[in-house]
Amino acid sequence: MTFMDLEDPRYAYMFGFLQADGHLSAGTRQRGRLSVELSYRDIDILHAFQELCPYNSSIRERTRATNFSESHRSATWTVHSLEARNRLVELGLPYGRKSASIAPPRVPFSRRDYLRGIIDADGSVGHTAQGLPFVGLTTASTAIATYLCRYTRLALGIPRLPGRNARDHVYNVMYMRESGVSLADHLYYPGSLALERKRSAAAEVSHWTRPSHMGPPRQRRSWTQLEDRILLNASSIAEAAEQLGRSEQSCNLRRWRLRKKTQGQTH
Repeated sequence: MTFMDLEDPRYAYMFGFLQADGHLSAGTRQRGRLSVELSYRDIDILHAFQELCPYNSSIRERTRATNFSESHRSATWTVHSLEARNRLVELGLPYGRKSASIAPPRVPFSRRDYLRGIIDADGSVGHTAQGLPFVGLTTASTAIATYLCRYTRLALGIPRLPGRNARDHVYNVMYMRESGVSLADHLYYPGSLALERKRSAAAEVSHWTRPSHMGPPRQRRSWTQLEDRILLNASSIAEAAEQLGRSEQSCNLRRWRLRKKTQGQTH
């Protein structure tokens, strides 16, 4: 077993999780550590990481006061090995603050397992207050948000565009209803390494069916070359929407994509 062979689904998951929720700190004379602190309820995944890591490591527990609890119980997995840290840096886990700079590995890796690790650490799976199933990811990394959207489009036929939250400038990528069910089924397959509570939530999501009182899912309407020309030649988005029988939001998004594509071809 080669440490952090990302074609191994377990290591791909582990690396995604570490990128999102791990922390590499450096010290003097090449001393440093990798650490992951989680709520005690998720300690099982730390034991799984410890078993996968061929280097000496430790898991410690502590209870402390936080903004949310007077007695928050947590567990921390720690690795000091320089060789292990060098391998993680080589794959794309930087020292220090990293939330905006992480990106998918540049070596072959198990894609859906990597994304499950990212979502287990920085995402959410479950039902909204209205009972609608969803899988969501919140990230400051443009590369991660873009990759998730690209992956779901190519692997599952689910189109999404990453967009930053206006309040805190992070990306909130959400898959709801049928798309949430499809993504949960795809990521949390039988036997996969995962946080047990997220796996249980994904299993509940997978049982959702559209209720009879809810209208059918909206069918996507493909754009034709003629429609693209009308859109680009229209004097305004409102005029284009009226001519094409589409929403202004749809027209605005399509024109942005076409112009971005044209700019890319001219560079």
